[in-house]
Amino acid sequence: MLTETDTRLLRRAIALAAEARARGDRPFACVIADAGGAVIAEAGSMQGASGAGTLAHSEMNALTAALAAGTPRARMRAGTMYSSGEPCAMCAAAAFYAGVGRVVYGLSAGAILHLRNAQAHTAGLSLSCRAVLDTAAEPVAVIGPCLEEEAAVPHQGYWTDGAA
Repeated sequence: MLTETDTRLLRRAIALAAEARARGDRPFACVIADAGGAVIAEAGSMQGASGAGTLAHSEMNALTAALAAGTPRARMRAGTMYSSGEPCAMCAAAAFYAGVGRVVYGLSAGAILHLRNAQAHTAGLSLSCRAVLDTAAEPVAVIGPCLEEEAAVPHQGYWTDGAA
């Protein structure tokens, strides 16, 4: 169940995803907040016009910013990573290694693949965020999908307009 803080911060991630798309990057974003809801770091995807490459997922960008700022592990562990879309296997593993204690996401990986009309050669790994984090040595709570209709808005038309 989402709290008011969860809803607010997930909506912030969705808004940032729309901003990422508007600047020519993929429509994904991430917000990392502490236990009290204070934002530690936030970032959009930098895959696309930003030219940062295939590893520049929003979660990787936000986690890198949080760690570069010297965020203590205890604050990360008590905090939450809010992703506009379900984190991929790489980003889920990075969340664990960065010490994130909780993940809340909007659009499911299945819904993203459907919007992308992904084919076998473009679908990527089909390992859910939950499946990755269920193997973690320290438990990581996973909540999602949430607010899927809202989270789908930044994707509408993106994958069919040739921007992908």
